[in-house]
Amino acid sequence: MNLWQNYIRPKTLSEAMDAYATAPRPLIPIAGGTDLLLDLEQGRHSPVQTLIDVTSVAEMNALEVRGDELYIGAAVPVNRVATTPEVIRHAQALTEACNLIAGPQVRNVATLGGNVAHALPAADGTIALLALNAQADVSALSGAERSRSASTRRIPFKELFLGPGKSSLKHGEELLVGFHLPLATHHKSSCFKRIMRPQGVALPIINVAVWLERTDDVISQIRIAVGPGGPTPWSGKEAEKILLGKPLNDETFDAAVEALLAQVGFRSSARRASSDYRRHIVVGLFKDVLETAWSRASNH
Repeated sequence: MNLWQNYIRPKTLSEAMDAYATAPRPLIPIAGGTDLLLDLEQGRHSPVQTLIDVTSVAEMNALEVRGDELYIGAAVPVNRVATTPEVIRHAQALTEACNLIAGPQVRNVATLGGNVAHALPAADGTIALLALNAQADVSALSGAERSRSASTRRIPFKELFLGPGKSSLKHGEELLVGFHLPLATHHKSSCFKRIMRPQGVALPIINVAVWLERTDDVISQIRIAVGPGGPTPWSGKEAEKILLGKPLNDETFDAAVEALLAQVGFRSSARRASSDYRRHIVVGLFKDVLETAWSRASNH
């Protein structure tokens, strides 16, 4: 039995949204397909009538500096994200996260947009983008009857997520187009690290990303993301408040990790780790990531 009946490969975003408006339903976009094709083959995804291949859409494959932002299209393979000099310079946490996604063969085809669209609270690319204060471009059909007209809007990255595996994107009506990240200016840096199981697919037990600005030897700005820390990608807001305006020393770190542990919602997973184990190992991982970002900021 065919897994789909129609295959469309638009060249522009306008053509992609035209396909959304007119193609036989149910439809779904595909780029790398490293998760989608397995889900279809193994019956974990509902039947699909039309696949819309977005790998040739120019806007979704762009990776470039635009003014004071770095733009990364949703269809850019994660290996390209990991190795592009502009990303390494301005979003080091993201390059580190992308280098840890699956293996080299998968990274060559899997896309950053796919990593995010699955809406998993511990996805490596997702956690890095959250710490880097990303914003997302979403293209949507307009009109109650799915007319051909479409518009693209920019939303805060956090708004893409509703729960574990539940994206806020409207199925068959909205398309994740790309991401905008602030450029890394003087004394700003980031870091991403994770602890994972080495057997088979290297699923993260826990991952942490930190972005910070260092001014006059204190933390003047900071963002902390932990996965999985809750049903959606999780920010350590209380720990950020503790660290803001302080130098990084044992006293401020101890207070920050206490605030993080009081706020975070680790759960037990048979495939990954227990809640108690995650609470134990996050302390060392958080310290390592925070100190690395702090050190990098002094050299930028």
